[in-house]
Amino acid sequence: MALQCGIVGLPNVGKSTLFNCLSSAKAESANYPFCTIEPNVGTITVPDERLQKISDLVNPQKILPTTIEIVDIAGLVKGASKGEGLGNQFLGNIRNTNAILHVVRCFDNENITHVDGSIDPVRDREIIDTELQLKDLEAIEAKIQKVKKMAEVGNKEAKVVFDICNVVKAQLEQGKSARTCSLDENQWDVIKDLNLLTAKPVLYVCNVDDQSVVNGNHHTEAFMESVKDENADVLFVSAEIESELIDMDEEDKMMFLEEMGLTESGVNRIIKAAYKLLNYITYFTAGEKEVRAWTITDGFKAPQAAGVIHTDFEKGFIRAEVIAYDDFIELGSEAKCREAGKLRVEGKEYVVKDGDIMHFRFNV
Repeated sequence: MALQCGIVGLPNVGKSTLFNCLSSAKAESANYPFCTIEPNVGTITVPDERLQKISDLVNPQKILPTTIEIVDIAGLVKGASKGEGLGNQFLGNIRNTNAILHVVRCFDNENITHVDGSIDPVRDREIIDTELQLKDLEAIEAKIQKVKKMAEVGNKEAKVVFDICNVVKAQLEQGKSARTCSLDENQWDVIKDLNLLTAKPVLYVCNVDDQSVVNGNHHTEAFMESVKDENADVLFVSAEIESELIDMDEEDKMMFLEEMGLTESGVNRIIKAAYKLLNYITYFTAGEKEVRAWTITDGFKAPQAAGVIHTDFEKGFIRAEVIAYDDFIELGSEAKCREAGKLRVEGKEYVVKDGDIMHFRFNV
């Protein structure tokens, strides 16, 4: 399952530096706006300690983690919705992603210029949000015009679209993002073809100095207050620290993090939070050839989960053999789980749990 998160923010807030830390791809990073123009894409593994623990017991030939794509989108500026600063191109790049990682600058450094001349993460977020909202408003108004006549003459489907679009339009006109609308899943499905920018889930990443990475600072306090009603996650990450961690071995990395009062890197926290943001969970397949992690949406039933491996698995699904992760680790093998009655046979209605170790039976 392709998972793509776009990193957005104003120029010079640390997006490309964080992208370099997240990915093996090296985006150009420099002290001037529009250094990044074409979006850089990096594929990175989703950290999951369970994968290694299963592998230690199975001793497979290969270990295959699940992955996530991070897209470094060039810095947006005021007027992007009208095409300023290559705005149309940048906004189009955001539209192709599943979720947004919005980086805001929460550190002071006279040597790194700010596009608006001062450090104010609340203002910076509002600039980005306004540009995305204006672009969504264009799309919503165009859709309203398209269905208005049919809705007025009694076309039921057009009336549904018309009403939903007007709810979203009212929210956008108040300077609020589409994701804050009180629409149910079925209503969102009606307008999903619009692929609204502000309907995408968002994770805020406050790029702080190394002294503020644990408890934040006055910039993060103001920012947290400004987004308290959004129901969005906020992480404090120091791009400077993450840059230092890149070339360290695992032992030195853990010692360094411990000295900073951290239990894991900001990169790991961002990846895990992005995964959670999209309501994704992981199940595993385990055998002598490979132990592998698979990404599915929380709530998937067994046949849908099987289909992530291959569409034939879903079409010809017969049953799934399932072992809970904790049972597998405690007992140490599939054979022992079977003996202890911990291997369950589940049918088409089984809802897969995070961490399940599964084997599918199918017939095509």
